[in-house]
Amino acid sequence: MSGRKDVEHTPDGRYIVVDGRRWRATDPDIPPERRDELQRILMAWRRDVRRTRGTDEERTSRAGVQAAKEALGERGTPWWEQADDERRRRWERRVPVPDDGRRG
Repeated sequence: MSGRKDVEHTPDGRYIVVDGRRWRATDPDIPPERRDELQRILMAWRRDVRRTRGTDEERTSRAGVQAAKEALGERGTPWWEQADDERRRRWERRVPVPDDGRRG
């Protein structure tokens, strides 16, 4: 689910608990290499949100975070409500990275 072993999960494995608050867990069926890649992309977009805050580019940066989180199964249709082929298509879909056509 998450690469971190110290994260508390709900008994059903669908959520992680951080400071008493539930957050949707990453889809546990994502192959480890793809999960790691998507998490790297997510972190790059989060850094880009900080960089672009208050500018016209911020919306694009936030859309990148959304796309990465959807691919991980943390947003959008809950992964436990999707058929296996839907889940696979979701995590295999191309997710843009901050440098894709945005900076020279």
